[in-house]
Amino acid sequence: MRLTVTEFLSLDGVAQGPGSPDEDRGDGFTQGGWMVPHMDEAFLDVAADWLGGADAFLFGRRTYENFAIAWPKVTDPDDPFAPKLNGLPKFVASRTLTSAEWAPSTILSGDLATEVAALKRRPGRELQVHGSAELAQSLLAAGLVDEFRLVIAPVVLGHGRRLFPVGGAPAGLRVTRNETTPGGLVIQVFETIGAPRYGTYPG
Repeated sequence: MRLTVTEFLSLDGVAQGPGSPDEDRGDGFTQGGWMVPHMDEAFLDVAADWLGGADAFLFGRRTYENFAIAWPKVTDPDDPFAPKLNGLPKFVASRTLTSAEWAPSTILSGDLATEVAALKRRPGRELQVHGSAELAQSLLAAGLVDEFRLVIAPVVLGHGRRLFPVGGAPAGLRVTRNETTPGGLVIQVFETIGAPRYGTYPG
């Protein structure tokens, strides 16, 4: 399976708490819900199309716990997201969880790179990461991410947990999609291509 990472970001790269004020108040973050005013049908169509390619999901502990509270309550069979999220295999990377009740779920508590590499060798289309910015950083550093799907909102937050923090792993990327929705969300898709390339401007 290919490993794809879908992240909602502010213009200054914050990935924390896009969906509601109480989604993630870690480290004193008080600006949750910044993505919601810009969501529109065009974005939802893209998100549903991405989700349609999933054969399994991989989460960090925090995102898993948030999703496990919300999504099992959505039982409409025509919902574009819930049947996939609730029905497909879910893997959660955590050394602290002792149980994962959102079935079907499996806890990955061993070496992250080894266990995720084994998942990628399984037959299927996509192993998808949604949110879970710290997990995504670790996967990028391990060379396991095949594609980033970034949805950038027109807002600057000034603080909060970032997808690409200072000191993070470098990576070379190739743009494969770039568009803007009517609500102002910029959708950018990147394939990873190994190390960054460098050069000298000739002047």
